[in-house]
Amino acid sequence: MFDAQYFGGVVVIIAIALATSMFRVLREYERGVIFMLGRFYKVKGPGLIIIIPVLQQMVRVDLRTVVMDVPTQDVISRDNVSVQVNAVLYFRVVDPERAIIQVENFLEATSQLSQTTLRSVLGQHELDDMLAERERLNADIQTILDKQTAAWGIKVANVEIKHVDLNETMVRALAKQAEAERERRAKVIHAIGEAEAAEKLAEAAKVLSGQDQAVQLRYLQTLVEIAGDKSSTIVFPVPIDVFAKLKV
Repeated sequence: MFDAQYFGGVVVIIAIALATSMFRVLREYERGVIFMLGRFYKVKGPGLIIIIPVLQQMVRVDLRTVVMDVPTQDVISRDNVSVQVNAVLYFRVVDPERAIIQVENFLEATSQLSQTTLRSVLGQHELDDMLAERERLNADIQTILDKQTAAWGIKVANVEIKHVDLNETMVRALAKQAEAERERRAKVIHAIGEAEAAEKLAEAAKVLSGQDQAVQLRYLQTLVEIAGDKSSTIVFPVPIDVFAKLKV
């Protein structure tokens, strides 16, 4: 009698366990990849789904966008500058079947691929491009990753380069380069100003050379300007023919 009750209790427990394992609830952003005796059967969800115990197994797949930090990578630019670059990757699963069947671990695979792609793409550009053309580089990396991960059922939505770090020696070198560039521009602007001033003076001399009265007026203006100076001693040349030209 006792053995029969014990056996019956065990059967009930097993039945409850099997019944419980048959029912699974998948959230709106989840899908279940179902395998029947080891072979792919179908993708189910969301909502309540039924799994045949022993015969079927289910793997949950999250369809939400994954935000993944790409670890800092040592990159040598095309102009042989060593920099450290890190980035952030946004992607999501669009085909649960491929994400489970085509690759062992799609998260790890995507992470490794993003690291190698980051080094490869940035290594083809100069440092100035990394600093000034970041949006274009982001788009190039995103296009390459999206194309390569499509076979895994993954859509790469966006890639953002976060930091491009230089060592102290390179930072000082760039500062010197920027200072030299500013000095060069200042000299160019000064030279252009001198050239324009010389051109204007030449034009003025040409005009005044044919007008004696204009020369006399300019000379008197110069005397007025000198008289307004606070210096106690003033020495200036006086052309001999100036007084001859002045009409009293």
